[in-house]
Amino acid sequence: MKNSDLDLTGQVAFVTGGGGGIGRAIALCMADMGADVAIIEVAPERCEQTAAMIEERGRQALCIPGNVMDVEALQQAIAATKERFGRLDILVNNAGGVARRDFLDLKEKNWRRHIDLNLVSVVAGTSAAVPIMIEGGRGGAVINVTSIEGSRAAPGYAVYAACKAGVNNLTRTLALEFADHGIRVNTIAPDYTTTPGLRGNFTGPVDESKWYEVSDGHKESIAKRTPLGRPGIDEECGQLAVFLASSMSSYITGATIPIDGGTWASSGWIRDSKDEWILGPEA
Repeated sequence: MKNSDLDLTGQVAFVTGGGGGIGRAIALCMADMGADVAIIEVAPERCEQTAAMIEERGRQALCIPGNVMDVEALQQAIAATKERFGRLDILVNNAGGVARRDFLDLKEKNWRRHIDLNLVSVVAGTSAAVPIMIEGGRGGAVINVTSIEGSRAAPGYAVYAACKAGVNNLTRTLALEFADHGIRVNTIAPDYTTTPGLRGNFTGPVDESKWYEVSDGHKESIAKRTPLGRPGIDEECGQLAVFLASSMSSYITGATIPIDGGTWASSGWIRDSKDEWILGPEA
């Protein structure tokens, strides 16, 4: 094994939702390993902020403000990436989101928005990017970002979880369909990961100085239900994405990899007040 096995120099990545949180971390980690990166992001100021950070790392960036729920805009953004860089090697379908609401409280516009954002955008992005990879003849990597909720019941997040489960299955199917072209398709499935939105930074540039402090009670709750005892860090998702894009993972395709501190493995087991594992809440 060599350090160069993680090298992405000369490659071009396209990241949806690359302006903040996990998407930004993935974009920056790929730039750190030598890739030029295009991002589409609904918040223009965050798009520009991430592009500037990519360029500070000595790589080329393409900032495309846009909404991935607009299929035509997403297709045009991917076409613009090819026009700018002449190639496309890595697609990261990261954009997504959810608001908690009981299933019967959802209106048609709510569940259609969830589906467009979390599932249709992945289908649209992949269908636009993969022909470019095939044309290039160098293979490629498609990396989907889902959630651990795609593998377990998720009360209050039913449609979101169904979309993520759909992407997990799409990953396995497309891994088979694209294998003859040397294109690998994998998914990373985070659980609770610290992002700007989870810390109250919903609008404007990402600014950690404006993030609210997490209460001790919340930290304790995370520690109880997470075997590794802490929230995820967005850069950890970026590191996993780099691995899946690199030659170090050349024999991995069709996989959904939890990056969740062990919560999928624990499946309802939590730590009690004696720091012992029990199934469900303390009596």
